[in-house]
Amino acid sequence: MTGNLQLLQKTDFYIDGAWRSPSAANPIAVINPANEEAYAVISGGSPADVDAAVKAARAAFPAWSETPRAQRIGFIEKIADIYEARLEEMAQAIMLEMGAPITLARDSQAFAGLWHLRGFVKAFATYSWEHPALDDRPDQTIVHEPIGVCGLITPWNWPMNQIALKVIPALAVGCTVVLKPSEIAPMSAMLFAEFIHEAGLPAGVFNLVNGEGLVVGEALSSHPGIDMMSFTGSTRAGTAVSRAAAATVKRVSLELGGKSPNIVFADSDLKAAIDRGVAHCFDNTGQSCNAPSRMLVERSVYSQAVELAAAAAAGVKVDDPAKEGGHIGPLVSELQFDKVQTLIEKGMAEGARLVAGGPGRPDGFNRGYFVRPTIFADVDNDMTIAREEVFGPVLVMIPFDSEEEAIRIANDTDYGLAGYIQTGSAERAQRVARRIRAGMIQLNGASRAAGTPFGGYKQSGNGREGGKWGLEDFLEVKLISG
Repeated sequence: MTGNLQLLQKTDFYIDGAWRSPSAANPIAVINPANEEAYAVISGGSPADVDAAVKAARAAFPAWSETPRAQRIGFIEKIADIYEARLEEMAQAIMLEMGAPITLARDSQAFAGLWHLRGFVKAFATYSWEHPALDDRPDQTIVHEPIGVCGLITPWNWPMNQIALKVIPALAVGCTVVLKPSEIAPMSAMLFAEFIHEAGLPAGVFNLVNGEGLVVGEALSSHPGIDMMSFTGSTRAGTAVSRAAAATVKRVSLELGGKSPNIVFADSDLKAAIDRGVAHCFDNTGQSCNAPSRMLVERSVYSQAVELAAAAAAGVKVDDPAKEGGHIGPLVSELQFDKVQTLIEKGMAEGARLVAGGPGRPDGFNRGYFVRPTIFADVDNDMTIAREEVFGPVLVMIPFDSEEEAIRIANDTDYGLAGYIQTGSAERAQRVARRIRAGMIQLNGASRAAGTPFGGYKQSGNGREGGKWGLEDFLEVKLISG
């Protein structure tokens, strides 16, 4: 594989300020999900590669943690400037590695990384690093200090969004890091490492080792030289990180899956609510952990809502990610394609009513991991498609009769990442929002503001990313008395 000159060769790791060969050859092909063909090759790392990266990060930590804050934030600003100048390169990398349509890859996927970079600079500037512990005891002082060397594992679905949410706050507060991006979509991370190098960060402050979770992720999570693990991905993989980290009692921050409810009350602007809900669920080809994938609709408008949802789905176009436009692209991999197909078939077998889409590829596609935007009506919350995170453009619709029933169904899930409420009553919106067991609630299409926390309850994880909360994830709290 590595001898194929047609493949883009990215087989080195970034360790101690330089690109270094892996300890042993273990080539991994990077597949373009739009055509199912390999276009690049990376290396799968080993515990020896992880150990080299951790040693470099540990050696760099004392000096980096004591570097003046203004100097550290100056490095972050320089990374942001380089990122902005090379934004189109990042968009192209994301389009090829995960199949995000180029308009989405540019305007949302790549831009999200830059947006977080700029946002953390603002949060950093206003953060209170030292403050009195008690108003009436000025001799009691709280000091925030970097936790140390951080292992960071990021997913394929929003690669630069998650890399920025982990790498940037960790570096800003004085930690050093070892990053393991997804081996499915690693090219954006490799490009980001180039930005880091171009910005001139001291050797060892940032390190990158590619590879599989069962090897590199396990080695990072269990390594005694790692002080903290920050992981984004599936709940199953998150529990594996926690188990591996337990022996060394390191801090673990997890951002995991979701099965987020979207409650549509009869007094909402129904067409706007349904159109918005379908579009949001299908955005990024349904591959977002906070997707509103369970639409709960008040029974008095349920039939109308189903018709509106089917019409909205019919208007969703599937096309080549290399084309500009608002269409959706393929799923990221064959594994993900097979999983989504299995769950669609499971929904049909369990008696849900298919009102849009279904199994198989859309018309006109005989290759690539493209799927049909799918909606199921008359879903019971105990069905598999209502319990499991599909991670594809699949929406389930569930009727309810009362506010209490809507809240019960919304909370009847192992997850608790996000919740969405559509209603014409401001009082009801606020009342229901406070009873949904989830980390983020959005009312009537309101967006989350910059600098606000991202994270969830229950099996959606712990910790929060973004703004001052994202900084605090990488800080220790010290009390100084006297």
